[in-house]
Amino acid sequence: MKRVAILGSSGSIGTQALEVIRANPDKFRAEVLTVNGSADVLIEQALEFIPRAVVISDQEKYNQVKQVLANTSIEVLAGEDALVEIVQLDSVDIVLTALVGYAGLKPTIAAIKAHKNIALANKETLVVGGDLITELAKLHKVDILPVDSEHSAIFQCLVGEEHNPIEKIILTASGGPFLGKEREDLLAVTKTQALKHPNWTMGAKITIDSASLMNKGLEVIEAKWLFNLDINQIEVVVHPQSIIHSLVQFQDGSIKAQLGLPDMKLPIQYALAYPQRIKNDFPRFSFDNFNNLTFKSPDTKTFRNLALAFEAMNRGGNCPCVINAANEVVVDAFLKDRIGFLQMSDVIEACMEKVTYVSKPCYEDYVQTDREARKMAGELITL
Repeated sequence: MKRVAILGSSGSIGTQALEVIRANPDKFRAEVLTVNGSADVLIEQALEFIPRAVVISDQEKYNQVKQVLANTSIEVLAGEDALVEIVQLDSVDIVLTALVGYAGLKPTIAAIKAHKNIALANKETLVVGGDLITELAKLHKVDILPVDSEHSAIFQCLVGEEHNPIEKIILTASGGPFLGKEREDLLAVTKTQALKHPNWTMGAKITIDSASLMNKGLEVIEAKWLFNLDINQIEVVVHPQSIIHSLVQFQDGSIKAQLGLPDMKLPIQYALAYPQRIKNDFPRFSFDNFNNLTFKSPDTKTFRNLALAFEAMNRGGNCPCVINAANEVVVDAFLKDRIGFLQMSDVIEACMEKVTYVSKPCYEDYVQTDREARKMAGELITL
């Protein structure tokens, strides 16, 4: 029985993780559930799963949650500091970090220091502070198990290959809803159009990131840290059907790939159950339904965010932290109709050039960089 803390239980990954737990009550227990502000969802989840504790980050909704759960054994906490506290509980075996964006960094650090294995769905944690996170994981002998479908695929391809050097990895990208479009086609696209992903059902932020290819850019940086790779060992290929989730090429030229239908429950289950594979009733892939798998190089001139992510990874230091912070600001602005789709890349690139560069950042530098980049991106949007 693995006792799981789910950070972000109301989101797409969190709710699917609870589906996995619901289907395997003999293998997993939802020990901790946390949400940002979705009090009603948290209450519903808590009454079904009866975790040891819940956290609602929005302190104004604490009384609502506390009142409904008053007659249960569930401890109710509130505020962002409570996330750091809750992941350190002795009764937690693994922490699923499904928070959105930079918010995942601090509780993930706390969990690692408390010797908790991490099921990582919050790619921004490694984008922002990959060097810090990987060093802490080594120091505290903690496993970081990827949940992103692409990184889970690479991880699965590497099982049993520990002594065989990687020549390169190939991350697949669906291309999002605007695959094949030219820059002129994207001048007036709306958030409604950008939120219509052809293959995956995700939260608004990650769906916009997928449409702009920033999601793939962030995954490139995440892969560098997860698998200890150089920039020339990471390739991106557009695969619109989202059946091959990623590939690994070894030094002898052999390539291993992991395939499956686009369903996040599979990588979630794999991370929680690792090293076991457990039986499930998920829909199965059939070649009869997919007789034409296609691949093409990404268009980084139209979708500049992917190129900017590679550039940030090449510069290193706090530059990936800058693009992450700026991207969170511009995506929020795009969803509020305050900036155009193509202008998001312009703001991110400007922040990369203007925010103070730190070659060997510590945690405090990341905090300052995040603050500075958000402020600058906000100012650029209002110009």
